[in-house]
Amino acid sequence: MSADTFLVLTVIGDDRPGLVGELSAAIAAHQGNWLESSMSHLAGKFAGIVKVAVPAAQAEALKAALGKLAALKVTAESSAEKSVPAGRRLKLALVGHDRIGIVREVSQVLAKHSVNVEKLETHTASAPMSAETLFHCEADLAAAADIDTRALKAELEKLSDDLMVDISLGETL
Repeated sequence: MSADTFLVLTVIGDDRPGLVGELSAAIAAHQGNWLESSMSHLAGKFAGIVKVAVPAAQAEALKAALGKLAALKVTAESSAEKSVPAGRRLKLALVGHDRIGIVREVSQVLAKHSVNVEKLETHTASAPMSAETLFHCEADLAAAADIDTRALKAELEKLSDDLMVDISLGETL
């Protein structure tokens, strides 16, 4: 039996019923196993990422079949399955007035402290008591075991004063 190849797929297309079915049928037809995914409707588009395990002998045929899907643009990248390095898992939550540059400024602070963003979810919504638009962000982060979380939090809090946002940073299991 041949070893599996792991593929990370990015998919995008005009949103309509049946897209996930078409994608999953192509994967299954090549003995692929759908492992993880995150998908969303954004501005009339269906967009997502999918991690698939497929027998090595089927990987190129699956990539070709995915390229022929009419309703979706699919990009497939081969990936080695790696274990998660030891370290600290952090959770970041941010809410503030929407404006250009929030993600850039927060991500610069995280990069300065060698913190890796593993998952990032954002959205905007109207503030409950006003018509102002609020920006919401949640992120799962990975950092070295010896990270100085006090310094990171202090720098994020300083940034939050500049951006007029609420930022919380906590450790996860």
